[in-house]
Amino acid sequence: MDTMGKYYLPTGMRYATIEERYQFYNKEFSTKKVAEWFCYDLGRIKFAVIIGKHTKIGPQKYRKETATTIIIDEYKDLEDMREQILEFLPEAVYYDRNVYDINDQKAGQELAFDLDPENITCPIHGSLADKMKRRQGLSFCELEFDMVKQEAIGLYEYLEKQFSVLRLVYSGRGFHLHVLDKDVYDLSTKKRLSFAKEVKEEGFHIDEWVTTGEYRLIRLPHSLNGLVSRIALPIEKEEMENFDAIHDRRCLPNFLSEITF
Repeated sequence: MDTMGKYYLPTGMRYATIEERYQFYNKEFSTKKVAEWFCYDLGRIKFAVIIGKHTKIGPQKYRKETATTIIIDEYKDLEDMREQILEFLPEAVYYDRNVYDINDQKAGQELAFDLDPENITCPIHGSLADKMKRRQGLSFCELEFDMVKQEAIGLYEYLEKQFSVLRLVYSGRGFHLHVLDKDVYDLSTKKRLSFAKEVKEEGFHIDEWVTTGEYRLIRLPHSLNGLVSRIALPIEKEEMENFDAIHDRRCLPNFLSEITF
Protein backbone atom coordinates (compact mmCIF):
# COMPACT_ATOMS: atom_id res chain seq x y z
CA MET A 1 0.00 0.00 0.00
CA ASP A 2 1.04 3.61 -0.61
CA THR A 3 0.99 5.80 2.49
CA MET A 4 1.55 9.18 0.83
CA GLY A 5 -0.16 11.92 2.82
CA LYS A 6 -2.86 11.27 5.40
CA TYR A 7 -4.55 8.12 4.11
CA TYR A 8 -3.20 4.68 3.25
CA LEU A 9 -4.30 3.59 -0.22
CA PRO A 10 -3.85 0.57 -2.48
CA THR A 11 -0.55 0.36 -4.34
CA GLY A 12 -0.51 2.68 -7.35
CA MET A 13 -3.13 5.06 -5.95
CA ARG A 14 -2.04 8.46 -4.66
CA TYR A 15 -3.05 12.09 -4.41
CA ALA A 16 -3.02 13.98 -7.71
CA THR A 17 -0.86 17.11 -7.63
CA ILE A 18 -2.28 20.49 -8.58
CA GLU A 19 -0.33 20.33 -11.86
CA GLU A 20 -1.77 16.89 -12.63
CA ARG A 21 -5.31 18.14 -11.97
CA TYR A 22 -4.70 20.97 -14.43
CA GLN A 23 -3.31 18.54 -17.00
CA PHE A 24 -6.35 16.29 -16.68
CA TYR A 25 -9.06 18.97 -16.88
CA ASN A 26 -7.25 20.97 -19.54
CA LYS A 27 -6.42 18.12 -21.93
CA GLU A 28 -8.23 14.94 -20.98
CA PHE A 29 -11.59 15.63 -19.31
CA SER A 30 -14.32 14.82 -21.83
CA THR A 31 -17.38 17.08 -21.78
CA LYS A 32 -18.74 14.90 -24.60
CA LYS A 33 -18.77 11.88 -22.29
CA VAL A 34 -20.36 13.98 -19.54
CA ALA A 35 -23.10 15.04 -21.97
CA GLU A 36 -23.68 11.39 -22.86
CA TRP A 37 -24.10 10.58 -19.17
CA PHE A 38 -26.88 13.18 -18.93
CA CYS A 39 -28.59 12.06 -22.13
CA TYR A 40 -31.86 11.55 -20.29
CA ASP A 41 -32.12 15.38 -20.06
CA LEU A 42 -34.26 15.99 -17.00
CA GLY A 43 -33.53 19.68 -16.60
CA ARG A 44 -30.67 22.03 -15.87
CA ILE A 45 -27.85 20.40 -13.96
CA LYS A 46 -25.97 21.93 -11.06
CA PHE A 47 -22.37 20.93 -10.48
CA ALA A 48 -20.13 21.31 -7.45
CA VAL A 49 -16.44 21.15 -6.62
CA ILE A 50 -14.44 20.62 -3.43
CA ILE A 51 -10.92 21.94 -3.83
CA GLY A 52 -8.96 20.02 -1.23
CA LYS A 53 -10.93 18.92 1.81
CA HIS A 54 -9.07 15.62 2.20
CA THR A 55 -5.83 16.12 0.29
CA LYS A 56 -5.23 19.72 1.49
CA ILE A 57 -4.04 20.43 -2.05
CA GLY A 58 -5.40 23.41 -4.00
CA PRO A 59 -4.57 26.73 -5.67
CA GLN A 60 -2.92 29.15 -3.29
CA LYS A 61 -5.55 31.84 -3.89
CA TYR A 62 -8.28 29.45 -2.62
CA ARG A 63 -6.37 28.15 0.41
CA LYS A 64 -9.14 29.34 2.76
CA GLU A 65 -11.83 27.54 0.74
CA THR A 66 -10.21 24.10 0.39
CA ALA A 67 -12.98 22.37 2.38
CA THR A 68 -15.85 24.47 1.01
CA THR A 69 -18.40 22.97 -1.39
CA ILE A 70 -18.54 25.41 -4.31
CA ILE A 71 -21.67 25.22 -6.48
CA ILE A 72 -21.37 25.75 -10.24
CA ASP A 73 -24.88 26.59 -11.42
CA GLU A 74 -24.21 29.49 -13.77
CA TYR A 75 -22.54 28.33 -16.96
CA LYS A 76 -23.24 28.70 -20.68
CA ASP A 77 -22.48 25.10 -21.62
CA LEU A 78 -20.39 22.16 -20.48
CA GLU A 79 -17.26 23.72 -21.94
CA ASP A 80 -17.85 26.77 -19.76
CA MET A 81 -18.36 24.42 -16.81
CA ARG A 82 -14.98 22.85 -17.58
CA GLU A 83 -13.35 26.28 -17.59
CA GLN A 84 -14.74 26.92 -14.12
CA ILE A 85 -13.34 23.60 -12.93
CA LEU A 86 -9.95 24.72 -14.28
CA GLU A 87 -10.26 27.84 -12.14
CA PHE A 88 -10.60 25.81 -8.94
CA LEU A 89 -8.57 22.68 -9.86
CA PRO A 90 -10.49 20.60 -7.30
CA GLU A 91 -9.81 17.20 -5.80
CA ALA A 92 -13.43 16.26 -6.54
CA VAL A 93 -16.24 17.24 -8.93
CA TYR A 94 -19.88 16.37 -8.27
CA TYR A 95 -23.31 16.91 -9.73
CA ASP A 96 -26.55 17.62 -7.92
CA ARG A 97 -28.99 14.70 -8.23
CA ASN A 98 -31.93 17.07 -7.79
CA VAL A 99 -33.91 18.00 -10.88
CA TYR A 100 -34.86 21.67 -11.08
CA ASP A 101 -37.63 23.34 -13.06
CA ILE A 102 -37.41 26.66 -14.94
CA ASN A 103 -38.02 28.51 -11.66
CA ASP A 104 -35.08 26.72 -10.02
CA GLN A 105 -37.43 24.75 -7.78
CA LYS A 106 -36.76 21.10 -6.99
CA ALA A 107 -38.90 18.86 -9.20
CA GLY A 108 -37.47 15.47 -8.24
CA GLN A 109 -34.28 13.60 -7.44
CA GLU A 110 -32.31 10.74 -8.91
CA LEU A 111 -32.06 7.67 -6.66
CA ALA A 112 -28.53 6.47 -5.97
CA PHE A 113 -26.64 4.02 -3.77
CA ASP A 114 -23.08 4.66 -2.61
CA LEU A 115 -20.76 1.81 -1.62
CA ASP A 116 -17.36 2.82 -0.22
CA PRO A 117 -14.55 0.49 0.87
CA GLU A 118 -13.95 2.20 4.21
CA ASN A 119 -17.38 0.99 5.35
CA ILE A 120 -16.22 -2.61 4.99
CA THR A 121 -15.04 -4.35 8.15
CA CYS A 122 -11.59 -5.53 7.16
CA PRO A 123 -9.87 -8.51 8.84
CA ILE A 124 -6.66 -6.46 8.74
CA HIS A 125 -7.74 -2.86 9.38
CA GLY A 126 -10.96 -3.39 11.33
CA SER A 127 -14.25 -1.52 11.19
CA LEU A 128 -14.94 2.05 10.11
CA ALA A 129 -14.99 3.01 13.79
CA ASP A 130 -11.51 1.52 14.18
CA LYS A 131 -10.27 3.48 11.19
CA MET A 132 -11.84 6.69 12.44
CA LYS A 133 -10.06 6.30 15.78
CA ARG A 134 -6.79 6.20 13.84
CA ARG A 135 -7.91 9.21 11.73
CA GLN A 136 -7.87 6.95 8.69
CA GLY A 137 -11.56 7.16 7.83
CA LEU A 138 -11.09 7.31 4.04
CA SER A 139 -8.26 4.79 3.92
CA PHE A 140 -8.72 1.40 2.29
CA CYS A 141 -6.69 -1.56 1.13
CA GLU A 142 -6.85 -3.96 -1.82
CA LEU A 143 -8.85 -6.48 0.21
CA GLU A 144 -11.46 -3.89 1.21
CA PHE A 145 -11.77 -2.81 -2.42
CA ASP A 146 -12.33 -6.39 -3.58
CA MET A 147 -14.95 -6.85 -0.87
CA VAL A 148 -16.84 -3.70 -1.80
CA LYS A 149 -16.69 -4.70 -5.47
CA GLN A 150 -18.47 -7.94 -4.62
CA GLU A 151 -21.04 -5.95 -2.65
CA ALA A 152 -21.64 -3.72 -5.67
CA ILE A 153 -22.25 -6.75 -7.87
CA GLY A 154 -24.69 -8.15 -5.32
CA LEU A 155 -26.49 -4.85 -4.87
CA TYR A 156 -26.87 -4.45 -8.65
CA GLU A 157 -28.41 -7.92 -8.87
CA TYR A 158 -30.73 -7.09 -5.98
CA LEU A 159 -31.84 -3.76 -7.46
CA GLU A 160 -32.40 -5.04 -10.99
CA LYS A 161 -35.28 -7.10 -9.64
CA GLN A 162 -37.08 -3.84 -8.78
CA PHE A 163 -35.80 -1.32 -11.33
CA SER A 164 -35.16 -1.37 -15.05
CA VAL A 165 -32.67 1.47 -15.71
CA LEU A 166 -29.50 1.01 -13.65
CA ARG A 167 -26.06 2.49 -14.17
CA LEU A 168 -22.93 1.47 -12.33
CA VAL A 169 -19.97 3.80 -11.79
CA TYR A 170 -16.54 3.14 -10.33
CA SER A 171 -16.06 6.28 -8.23
CA GLY A 172 -12.30 6.06 -7.78
CA ARG A 173 -12.61 4.38 -4.39
CA GLY A 174 -15.88 2.47 -4.38
CA PHE A 175 -18.99 2.21 -6.55
CA HIS A 176 -22.16 4.19 -7.20
CA LEU A 177 -25.36 2.63 -8.47
CA HIS A 178 -27.69 5.09 -10.18
CA VAL A 179 -31.38 4.26 -10.62
CA LEU A 180 -32.80 6.22 -13.56
CA ASP A 181 -36.33 4.82 -13.83
CA LYS A 182 -38.47 7.92 -14.31
CA ASP A 183 -40.88 7.10 -11.51
CA VAL A 184 -38.13 7.12 -8.86
CA TYR A 185 -37.62 10.89 -9.25
CA ASP A 186 -40.90 11.46 -7.42
CA LEU A 187 -40.10 9.22 -4.45
CA SER A 188 -40.67 10.82 -1.07
CA THR A 189 -37.92 11.08 1.54
CA LYS A 190 -39.82 8.50 3.58
CA LYS A 191 -39.80 6.02 0.70
CA ARG A 192 -36.09 6.63 0.05
CA LEU A 193 -35.38 5.98 3.72
CA SER A 194 -37.36 2.76 3.44
CA PHE A 195 -35.23 1.70 0.46
CA ALA A 196 -32.04 2.52 2.39
CA LYS A 197 -33.15 0.45 5.39
CA GLU A 198 -34.21 -2.42 3.15
CA VAL A 199 -30.83 -2.52 1.44
CA LYS A 200 -28.96 -2.27 4.75
CA GLU A 201 -31.01 -5.16 6.13
CA GLU A 202 -29.88 -7.23 3.15
CA GLY A 203 -26.31 -6.72 4.35
CA PHE A 204 -25.09 -3.99 2.01
CA HIS A 205 -22.93 -1.23 3.53
CA ILE A 206 -24.37 1.81 1.79
CA ASP A 207 -24.15 5.48 2.68
CA GLU A 208 -27.72 6.12 3.82
CA TRP A 209 -27.39 9.91 3.43
CA VAL A 210 -26.94 9.46 -0.31
CA THR A 211 -29.87 7.08 -0.78
CA THR A 212 -32.30 9.10 1.35
CA GLY A 213 -31.33 12.26 -0.53
CA GLU A 214 -30.05 14.15 2.50
CA TYR A 215 -26.74 14.34 0.66
CA ARG A 216 -27.74 15.11 -2.90
CA LEU A 217 -24.30 15.47 -4.53
CA ILE A 218 -22.63 12.52 -6.23
CA ARG A 219 -19.31 12.26 -8.03
CA LEU A 220 -19.45 13.29 -11.67
CA PRO A 221 -18.70 10.36 -14.01
CA HIS A 222 -15.54 10.96 -16.10
CA SER A 223 -14.15 13.43 -13.56
CA LEU A 224 -10.89 12.89 -11.67
CA ASN A 225 -10.92 11.58 -8.11
CA GLY A 226 -7.90 13.53 -6.88
CA LEU A 227 -7.60 11.50 -3.68
CA VAL A 228 -6.58 8.37 -5.59
CA SER A 229 -5.70 9.66 -9.11
CA ARG A 230 -8.43 7.64 -10.79
CA ILE A 231 -11.12 8.64 -13.30
CA ALA A 232 -14.72 7.98 -12.25
CA LEU A 233 -15.69 5.34 -14.79
CA PRO A 234 -19.14 4.11 -15.86
CA ILE A 235 -18.82 0.35 -16.08
CA GLU A 236 -21.01 -2.52 -17.22
CA LYS A 237 -22.08 -4.99 -14.57
CA GLU A 238 -20.67 -7.85 -16.68
CA GLU A 239 -17.21 -6.30 -16.42
CA MET A 240 -17.21 -6.05 -12.66
CA GLU A 241 -15.89 -9.48 -11.69
CA ASN A 242 -12.60 -8.88 -13.49
CA PHE A 243 -12.41 -5.12 -12.98
CA ASP A 244 -8.97 -4.03 -11.75
CA ALA A 245 -8.89 -0.38 -10.65
CA ILE A 246 -5.11 -0.47 -10.25
CA HIS A 247 -4.32 -1.33 -13.86
CA ASP A 248 -7.45 -0.68 -15.98
CA ARG A 249 -6.29 1.96 -18.46
CA ARG A 250 -9.77 3.42 -18.76
CA CYS A 251 -9.63 4.80 -15.23
CA LEU A 252 -5.97 5.85 -15.32
CA PRO A 253 -5.39 9.53 -16.16
CA ASN A 254 -2.66 10.22 -18.71
CA PHE A 255 -0.25 11.37 -16.03
CA LEU A 256 -0.25 7.79 -14.72
CA SER A 257 -0.75 5.84 -17.94
CA GLU A 258 2.97 5.37 -18.62
CA ILE A 259 3.66 4.06 -15.13
CA THR A 260 3.98 0.31 -14.57
CA PHE A 261 2.67 -0.79 -11.19
